[in-house]
Amino acid sequence: MSKRSRRKKEKISSMEQTQLAHVEGDSKKTVSEPEHTHNYEGKKYSKIVRFYDRHYLWLLIIPVLLLAAALVQIGIQTAQTGDFIQKGISLKGGVTITIATDKIIDTAGLKSELLSQFPKLDASVRTLTSAGQSVGYVIEADLQNSADIDKGISIVETYTGIDKKEFGIETIQPSLGASFFEEVAIAMLVAFAFMAIVVFLTFRTFVPSFAAVFSVFSDMVITLAVVNLLGIKVSSAGIAAFLMLIGYSIDTDILLSTRVLKREEGSVLDRILSSVKTGLTMAGTTIVAAIIAFIFTESETLKQIMLIILIGLFVDIFNTWLQNAAILRWYVEHRGKKHGKA
Repeated sequence: MSKRSRRKKEKISSMEQTQLAHVEGDSKKTVSEPEHTHNYEGKKYSKIVRFYDRHYLWLLIIPVLLLAAALVQIGIQTAQTGDFIQKGISLKGGVTITIATDKIIDTAGLKSELLSQFPKLDASVRTLTSAGQSVGYVIEADLQNSADIDKGISIVETYTGIDKKEFGIETIQPSLGASFFEEVAIAMLVAFAFMAIVVFLTFRTFVPSFAAVFSVFSDMVITLAVVNLLGIKVSSAGIAAFLMLIGYSIDTDILLSTRVLKREEGSVLDRILSSVKTGLTMAGTTIVAAIIAFIFTESETLKQIMLIILIGLFVDIFNTWLQNAAILRWYVEHRGKKHGKA
């Protein structure tokens, strides 16, 4: 055998051994890899994070079911009462009587007296306090015509023993309340529409923009259903709280979308976790402030605003971090596979 033939044979043998080594190495690597594709790259995540990482699409069911239940509640409410929300006197019309006195009045007894004369009356009697001391009372009733209003004032005067000249009386006509509610509803729709337009112009991609807007929509609907279940009669101030909730809700959604879509460092999971830390800090500080305001304020108007905001913030936690985050992550990973980056 010539030297050239011997060298050629040795070269082929060497190549075969190299290929065999590669095959064996790949085989060992394949055997040692776990069945799932979750690669944490040596990072230590808590059990909760790992559970979320594996089941985030299943967790999406929670906010979806909450939204479905909320829509059912609002539908039932509308069918039974004709209104999708429980309106206060400032929205449906009626009379508000304010009595400034330090005299002790049985509020439950006064309400029972009014209901005995007007069985279908929607009325509330609450105590005004200052520094823990009673300083007066507020009686609200959906009395519509002048004769009923005069009769109601007479009942309050007789029961309390206080001359009606000492009363502060505010009457809202039903037509005025209905007109105000219609204008506020339009204002809310316009605010929501402009918010959605800004989001779409910011991200210029349908799925992330839709996810953010849908999250805010879910916040509003679920919060409204909870407010209905709690029997809260929403006043004009309560409508203002819903307007504020649009702003609070979209803040965390924009934070999440910006970090997940526009940042390149780290995995999608890392970017989501970074957003969660910042978002929950924002929500936590607002929740603490709202709780303090709710506890210590003596204004029923502020109490209603704070309560609605509190409900909305807790609802937003589910919708942002279980719903919006899941849709965004699915979108980013699906887009990466489509472009061969996954």
